[in-house]
Amino acid sequence: MTTATLETLQSDADTLFRRKRLTAYAVPAVIFAYFVYIFFAFDFAGLASRAQPANAMTLASDMLSYKVHVTRSHRSGEIDYAVEGERKGRYPDGMRPDWASDAGETTVLSLGDGYEVRLLPDNRTEFDVPGHGTIEAQFDGTKVVTNLGDTPPDWVNASRTRVAITTDGGRVTITRSKTEVFNYFGGWELFWFTLDSPYYGQSFGSILFGDQIDPTRPNLAGAWHDFWQNPMWRHADVVWAIGETILMAFLGTFGGAIIALPLAFMAAKRFAPIMALRFAMRRLFDFVRGVDALIWTIVLSRAFGPGPLTGALAILITDTGTFGKIFSEALENVDEKQIEGVSSTGAKPLQRYRFGVIPQVVPVLLAQVLYFLESNTRSATIIGAITGGGIGLLITQAIQTQKDWEEVAYYIILIILMVIFMDWLSGVLRRRLIRGDAE
Repeated sequence: MTTATLETLQSDADTLFRRKRLTAYAVPAVIFAYFVYIFFAFDFAGLASRAQPANAMTLASDMLSYKVHVTRSHRSGEIDYAVEGERKGRYPDGMRPDWASDAGETTVLSLGDGYEVRLLPDNRTEFDVPGHGTIEAQFDGTKVVTNLGDTPPDWVNASRTRVAITTDGGRVTITRSKTEVFNYFGGWELFWFTLDSPYYGQSFGSILFGDQIDPTRPNLAGAWHDFWQNPMWRHADVVWAIGETILMAFLGTFGGAIIALPLAFMAAKRFAPIMALRFAMRRLFDFVRGVDALIWTIVLSRAFGPGPLTGALAILITDTGTFGKIFSEALENVDEKQIEGVSSTGAKPLQRYRFGVIPQVVPVLLAQVLYFLESNTRSATIIGAITGGGIGLLITQAIQTQKDWEEVAYYIILIILMVIFMDWLSGVLRRRLIRGDAE
C-alpha cells in the first residue's frame, strides 16, 4: 500500500469522524431548537399565566357533587328549593331540605361549619362567614347595598347590580331580581329517583322486601319505571343514545368494508391488469380517506341534515378508502399456489376468488374490520356531537348548560365503559373467527 493511498484513507477516515461528530452535535441541537420554537410558537409562558387552577378545581368538584339552589324572588318574595336549580329537581310544595328552617318571617339556611344564611323580609340577606363576620346585603329597588365597604375580600365580587359571595361553605348571589343560595353536597343526587317519586329516600331493601310503597303499583315495577323515566338523568334516553353511537360505528365500519372489498380487487395488480383502472381506484381510495370523517360529517350534515345516519355515512366514506387500501395490499400478497389448486378443479373465475383468494385474506380483513369497529366507536361520540345523534349529542348539551357537570362525568364514564365493552367484544370475535379459539 502506497503512502498516497494511506493518506487518502486517513483523510476519508477523518472526514467520516468529523461528519459523525457533527451529526452527534447537530441532531440534539436541531431537536433543542425545535422545542424552543414550540415554546414560543405555542405561547407556553402565556398559557401558564392564563391558567386558572381554581376554576379547574371547581369544575372537578362540580363533576363529583351537586348543589341545591335556594331562590328568593325579589318581586313576590317566594322561596323555591331545587336540586341544580332545575324545575325537574324542584322540591314539591310543603317539602324542603332539612337544613332550611323558619324563624318567624326569616328563613334560616344552615350550610354547616358555622356558615349560615338568613333571608329576612324586605329582600334583606345576612350571611355569617366564620373568620370574617356577618355580611349584610339588600336590594333597595335600584341597586344592591352591602356592608362590605369599598374594598371587599377577594372571595366577594360586588357591583351595584350584583354581589357574588363564594366561600368553602357555599355561595350566595344577589341580583336585582333574586337572591340565590347554593349549598354543595357530595355525590349525584336524584340519580335513582326524583323528589316527586314515592320511592325517593327509600332503601333498596324496603323496595325489594318491604310493604307496597305506592298503592297503585308493585314496588319493583314502580321503582323501575321511575328510575328508567327519571326526568333529570334521562336513563332511557342515555341508553338509546349509547345504542345510536354503537350503531353508527357498526354501520359505518361494516358498510365501508362491504363496499371496499370488491373495489379492492380492481386496485390490486394481480387481479386488475388494466393500469388506468388500478390508478383510478387507488386515487379514489386516497381521496375518500384523505378527508377526515369529521369533515365528511360537516359536508353530509349540510346535504342530508343532522342525524345518526349522517354520522354513519361519514364513517363509511372514510373507512371505504382505508379498507380499500388495506384490502388491495392484502390481495397483492395472496399465495398463487392455492388459486392454482382451485383452478385445477375446473373452477370458474368467481369460484377461484371465492375459494382460492377470500380464505387467504379473511384473517387480515376481519382483524382490520374489528379494530376499526372499536376505534370508530370512539369516533362516533365526536361525530354524534356534530350530527346531533348518540351520546355525543347528550354530552354536548350537558357541557353547554355550564351547570350539569355531574351529568358530563356520568356520560364520560358510560363512554369509557362502552369503549371497554367494544374492545372486549372485538377481542372475543377475533379469537373465535380468526384463530378459532373456543374461549
